[in-house]
Amino acid sequence: MAIATISGVTWAQSAPNNADTIRAGMKASVDQQRASVMKQVVAVAGKTPRPAASFFTVPWVDSIASGFNTPPCDPLETKLLEDLIEKNSKDQGVKPDLIREVINQESGARPCAVSSKGAQGLMQLMPQTAAEMGVRDPFDPKQNVEGGTRLLKQLLAKYNGNVALALAAYNAGSGRVDQDGGIPAIPETMGYVTSILSKLPKEFR
Repeated sequence: MAIATISGVTWAQSAPNNADTIRAGMKASVDQQRASVMKQVVAVAGKTPRPAASFFTVPWVDSIASGFNTPPCDPLETKLLEDLIEKNSKDQGVKPDLIREVINQESGARPCAVSSKGAQGLMQLMPQTAAEMGVRDPFDPKQNVEGGTRLLKQLLAKYNGNVALALAAYNAGSGRVDQDGGIPAIPETMGYVTSILSKLPKEFR
């Protein structure tokens, strides 16, 4: 009998290629992590969210089952994306893990992504927000990541480093977060915050 350790979970593996056991172990680990993060979200928001249909905000992920296609471009080359993340992290003082996970959540690293609400590019900036952040071309990866990181920096400062509130404001707008006095009880927003937090190192929670 072999011993397997995946995602921090160790269990006995009766056969070297027991895929069902591995999948079950991974699912249990992910479920446990999500439950832990959800408790933190509820503690910040003061309310329990209704189940969200999807953690993603862009229509090409939300509605794959309804027939939407992925954006007509490939994800940005990993090295180019990582270089942009590292540069903006150093320039603006936002941790690279946070920038990276926002990009993954918002666009799947596809620079041509456009949401049903009109958000554009890698970090899904609304046109007005892009203009406020000095972004002339939201589909230019360099400008988009710079603008999105600048927005994250502003939100983190506004909410005294509270990552959950900053993410909620990134998704729903700071006006809505301020109005509700915490993470709004919007399924999409609560799912968005929970999903990103679950993928970040513990130092962010």
